[in-house]
Amino acid sequence: MRIGLVRRGYSATGGAEAYLLRLAAALGGAGHEPIIFSDCKWPEAALKQPGVELGQIAWDVRGAMEFANVFPQLSPKYDCGFILSLERIWACDAFRAGDGVHSAWLDRRAKYEPRWKTFLRRWNPKHRQILRLERTLFSGGAGCVIANSKMVKREIETHFPYPADRIHVIYNGVPSPAAPTDSRAEIRRELALADDEYVLLFAGSGWERKGLRFAIDALNRARLPHATLFVAGRGKSRAMAGSERVRFLGPRSDIPRLLAAADAFILPTIYDPFSNACLEALAAGLPVITTRANGFAEIIEPGIHGEVIDQPHDIDALASAITRWDSPEKRAAIRPQLLALGAQFSIEENLRQTLALLPK
Repeated sequence: MRIGLVRRGYSATGGAEAYLLRLAAALGGAGHEPIIFSDCKWPEAALKQPGVELGQIAWDVRGAMEFANVFPQLSPKYDCGFILSLERIWACDAFRAGDGVHSAWLDRRAKYEPRWKTFLRRWNPKHRQILRLERTLFSGGAGCVIANSKMVKREIETHFPYPADRIHVIYNGVPSPAAPTDSRAEIRRELALADDEYVLLFAGSGWERKGLRFAIDALNRARLPHATLFVAGRGKSRAMAGSERVRFLGPRSDIPRLLAAADAFILPTIYDPFSNACLEALAAGLPVITTRANGFAEIIEPGIHGEVIDQPHDIDALASAITRWDSPEKRAAIRPQLLALGAQFSIEENLRQTLALLPK
């Protein structure tokens, strides 16, 4: 069967793009013909899997609504028997809600900003278009929905009249982590870290949503003189609270090396359907400190695999969580359990469950 996979845009470091290419390869291996529909040309090197085709939609569309309007006009010529969309469009056979529920995100965001900003955002054409597409999808436009956490499934059920039995929870999966060729000691020396330095890693862009300011405030409150917070990703460091214990590394392509050098991972996010960065940290054997607003929190046991904070702005709770994992002996003892749990959420298992939902 020809199966259309829908995703706007392309980024060489994008998690959605990497996932889509793995899914396309798995579909090809199962005997299907995957076609990726996008609003831009993907590099030929990215489409190296045999049998994966890029279906041209239109390279000059502007925004989510125009893409959704153009897609049903051009896609039929490819004669796809099934459409699996990772993008909000008017209709599809299956919709993977990897970005969560936009209305739920706006509700959470409103708690952390002035009312005038919330008001303007609600009237912003971009958000109004996304909300309209979302209402259509969750009111019958999607034949079935793949949610990447139970949290997202609950949000769909809360905001829309979508049948619960057509929402399938399939957690994210990551490839088996490749061990860095250099040892942890060598990497830490390269990063100018002392042997006893307690390193927390924060990775990702969109620092407001991911709660970086809460992580910095918590580190300052914890008052651990040997603790350092590494921040990997793109953002405005000047907008963050000052701290001599924070090192802004900028965008990095060597996250596995940073994970090998770190002692714990922190992401006090305001909203994350299911953080791949947290899953990658878990698979690398690091305890994860995050919030209940992260779908990833569903798969770990607080106090065993890390910590789950009820509210991202609870600085005292975050500071206590940081302090609780300031023990090399505790981290070493729990590492085998972290590696074992992370191994359960492989990209292979995610693809197996996803393929099981598609027509045979």
